[in-house]
Amino acid sequence: MFKLKQLHELIVPWISGINVKIPYLTGLELDSRNINFGNLFIAIQGYNTDGRLHIDDAINNGAVAILSESYNKSTFFIKKIVNNVEVIPIIYFNQLNKCISNIAGRFYDHPSLCLKLIGVTGTNGKTTITHLLTNWTSLLGERSAVMGTLGNGVLSDINPSCCTTCSAIETQKILKQFVQSGVTFVAMEISSHGLDQYRVDSLYFDVAIFSNISNDHLDYHNNINQYRMAKWRLFNELRVKNYVINVDDCVGYRWLLSLSNAVAVTIKNNLPRSWSGRWIALVKADYYLYGTKIVFKSSWGNGFIHSQLLGEVNVSNILLALGALLIMGYSLKSLLYTGSKLYPVCGRLEVLSCLNHPTVIVDYAHTPDALKKILIFAKHLCNKGRLWCIFGCGGNRDRSKRSLMGVIANRYSDYVIITNDNPRVEDPKLIIDDIICKIRNSEKLKIIEDRVYAINMVVSKACSDDFVLILGKGHEKYQNIGLNYISHSDQDIVKSIFK
Repeated sequence: MFKLKQLHELIVPWISGINVKIPYLTGLELDSRNINFGNLFIAIQGYNTDGRLHIDDAINNGAVAILSESYNKSTFFIKKIVNNVEVIPIIYFNQLNKCISNIAGRFYDHPSLCLKLIGVTGTNGKTTITHLLTNWTSLLGERSAVMGTLGNGVLSDINPSCCTTCSAIETQKILKQFVQSGVTFVAMEISSHGLDQYRVDSLYFDVAIFSNISNDHLDYHNNINQYRMAKWRLFNELRVKNYVINVDDCVGYRWLLSLSNAVAVTIKNNLPRSWSGRWIALVKADYYLYGTKIVFKSSWGNGFIHSQLLGEVNVSNILLALGALLIMGYSLKSLLYTGSKLYPVCGRLEVLSCLNHPTVIVDYAHTPDALKKILIFAKHLCNKGRLWCIFGCGGNRDRSKRSLMGVIANRYSDYVIITNDNPRVEDPKLIIDDIICKIRNSEKLKIIEDRVYAINMVVSKACSDDFVLILGKGHEKYQNIGLNYISHSDQDIVKSIFK
């Protein structure tokens, strides 16, 4: 348990002199539907709805105080009389969304101060890197937890999450629960949305990792520059002791030179000549169907890791995780000893195979860059057979990447099957039209909207020397069509064919 707080403890120095006596707060909540008696309701204008429209609902559900985003950029305080008896304070904040992380941090006693905390951001690789860090430190004796796309918790007990980075309140609450359960280390995925919406602003990070940036989420950020600047906040504005930067990414290369206490990581011999800080560089990588041998040198010493993870992208992910743990003080010797025991992440370059059937790889790749890299890797392995690519693009999301992904799939695959991937409330035919609009040679292209039928058709038709990539959904256990979530697993469909 933790000490309950009074309202003034959370909002000083922004607001002072509130002379309304209210009971100790029992919780913080952004959703009026989830209010319990004694809660503080925080009403902000969100991306899809405006919490300020639900203040009365929150009061009716038991809220004892309200913090609300101001309508006129001023901060002031009013009293609301309920049932002619109760007095509910409503405090209007200017730019309240920027304060929520700190308010929640105060309520939950800033739990990140009691943890070894690593934040990982980038377009691709966040999930794999955070799971590598959690897996690796668990092997080294930490009680480690992860927060991100696959959910939150220790690896043996992950609770699903609705988004990559939770709300500012939920983030602090989960970290507090981790502390209370004896967790000592947390690896957290930090999305551009989370950074843009100030969800992690009052956390204290031991390390921030940058993996890469490529086109994604431009429906939200409007352009690539705004997307980059959202990511940059983690390295430029938040409380971070050390940084680990992928300098093979041109953005990371530029950012490195502005950061102190940074580790430069490269798998392409791309260290800046002027760099005098710490570094890790790949010497050689040997790629196999069921693993990779990684030989590297670093400012801590040299070594090699026999990894169960596949592909060039995971070499980079492993070395970024290694750099973070080294800069935190874990020994190179112990990291090398345990490195071969790291296991792959569900739905990330996940291989499914069976005698007399094609080799199937399931992956979450849903950006042009991720798609290109996995196709090049698979083409390298598929030297005797044909390469099949099954993919689609999400509905009501960034349209700008769809045609790029169509061109890339058509260029690097022998056969391309365009199918549904969470069309949501957008017309699947319009999504597919966006994907194929710039494909010139469509002879090897086939459109099968029904994803289950597409997978069944390809896996049944492909030869044993062929490789089939099923991309976009990865770990997901559903298909979002319209307003419905239909049970669906790419892996389960493949396994049923293999039986």
